Amino acid sequence: MSIVDHGRPPSRGPFRLVGVALVVALALAGCGSGGSTGAAPTGPARPGGTLRVAVSSDQGCVDPQQVGSNDSIYSARQLVDSLTDQDPGTGRITPWLATAWEPNQDASAYTFTLREGVTFGDGTPLTAEVVRQNFDRIPELGARATLAKGYLAGYRGTTVEGPTRFTVRFAAPNVQFLQGTSTHSLGILAPATVSRSDDERCQRVVGTGPFVLGDYVKNLSITLTRRAGYRWGSPLWAHQGEAYLERLEFRIVPESGVRTGSLVSGEVDAIGSIGQQDEQPLTTAGVQLLDRANPGIPFGISFNLARPLVSEPAVRAALSLSVDRPELVSAVFTSKTRPATGVLSSTTPAYADAGAALRFDPDQAGATLDAAGWRPGPDGIRVRDGRRLGFALTFFSNAATNKPALELIQQQARRVGIELRLVERPIAENTQVQQGGDFEAIWGNITRADPDILRGWYWTGGANYYRFPPGELDGVLTAQAGAADPARRAELVAAAQRRLLREHSVVPVVELSTVLGVAPGVRGVRFDASSRITLSDASKAED
Repeated sequence: MSIVDHGRPPSRGPFRLVGVALVVALALAGCGSGGSTGAAPTGPARPGGTLRVAVSSDQGCVDPQQVGSNDSIYSARQLVDSLTDQDPGTGRITPWLATAWEPNQDASAYTFTLREGVTFGDGTPLTAEVVRQNFDRIPELGARATLAKGYLAGYRGTTVEGPTRFTVRFAAPNVQFLQGTSTHSLGILAPATVSRSDDERCQRVVGTGPFVLGDYVKNLSITLTRRAGYRWGSPLWAHQGEAYLERLEFRIVPESGVRTGSLVSGEVDAIGSIGQQDEQPLTTAGVQLLDRANPGIPFGISFNLARPLVSEPAVRAALSLSVDRPELVSAVFTSKTRPATGVLSSTTPAYADAGAALRFDPDQAGATLDAAGWRPGPDGIRVRDGRRLGFALTFFSNAATNKPALELIQQQARRVGIELRLVERPIAENTQVQQGGDFEAIWGNITRADPDILRGWYWTGGANYYRFPPGELDGVLTAQAGAADPARRAELVAAAQRRLLREHSVVPVVELSTVLGVAPGVRGVRFDASSRITLSDASKAED
């Protein structure tokens, strides 16, 4: 990976044990090419000022433990700190709110020591008891908290052993948990926030982060202000102490052209969700394009396997063979984007390259459908037993590239006789649609810098949004979660990826790269290991 080296903290006791060794080994085995992790400063940072960021959507929630959409994570990540951090270059887990940790022999329990002197935005001190309250509450959260609950799968409880010492226990070995503690989803919230209802938390939260929530107007704006006295940032950050910026304003601007025009005109300082048509106008205007490929599950098509048509392997296989991924990338996405080459993105630890299995072969797609009894109809769409080969493909309005990408896939699929009916839904309905099974096929991705994301998405013992039937895949996914040996875990993760592709249970299409357009005067915007942005080091040359 091409990553800016932010240095490494000194060794601190027992945190360099089983869990860390596993993350490092898998990261080194799985990292592909990344991108620029942030804007290189050209001079001293200037304290003060407001950074105005335009994003395309609002998930309808500001609680870091309940959001999963990148546009919402941009702001939520600034409100909370995590027990650990993850080096984006090596995958190494480093201290943050926790100064040390030690797993037991089979990684079914982790004992942490907290940093002293940390407080929440309401003045409440961070203690081991507060961490226990956070972790005990997460399994009780609703469907919006899928990510956080997945990181705590098998949670048996937290034992408080002192003001700053606690042990988190699981029913079985859980090697992915340590990486989970570095994510926004397990960011630590104040007791007053933890005790609120799910919906109340979506409107207001209090964390220990470098910024505090000011105003939140759903589908319009999110305003954060600098936390006075903040001094416990991650050692991976460029500077310690209070953030440089005084204020952050996240504006919800659904139209890609409006976001681009606002950045070029100076109305905003940064934008997300950049489409191909935005790239040249932005670079011509001297805008910095910062990018990093997202680890996790790439953009692709997943299926509700309880629905009869898409539960047919031949249909799924033919759809995959009909997709011309390079054509799609060149036609719709920025130059920072690459076609999917596996079930996991190439920057994910333990990624297995399966590019040959994701080839474009319309002739083979046709032969596959012929063998399954699907014959071309009068308008080109295939028919069997009087039924047309057509189904709904649902997507959400949280990225400018979603609709044009799917319109092209729709055209490609039609050439082999598959009719895709595109259904657009607001991003705020994502969880509702998936949980209720109100879809036949769905377009999306999920970001995580650990291969256990496969278990979170495709294990029948979890949320099982895609209605997978119980089978051998469950055993493989469960086994990798308990494999403390890095080599053995990598083997199991590779086996899970092969099985998913062999059965065409998912159709990977394109790797998501987070691309931000940033005004020339902005410095210090960084990506973390999960390609989320951190703004504690960001500053503006003028305001």
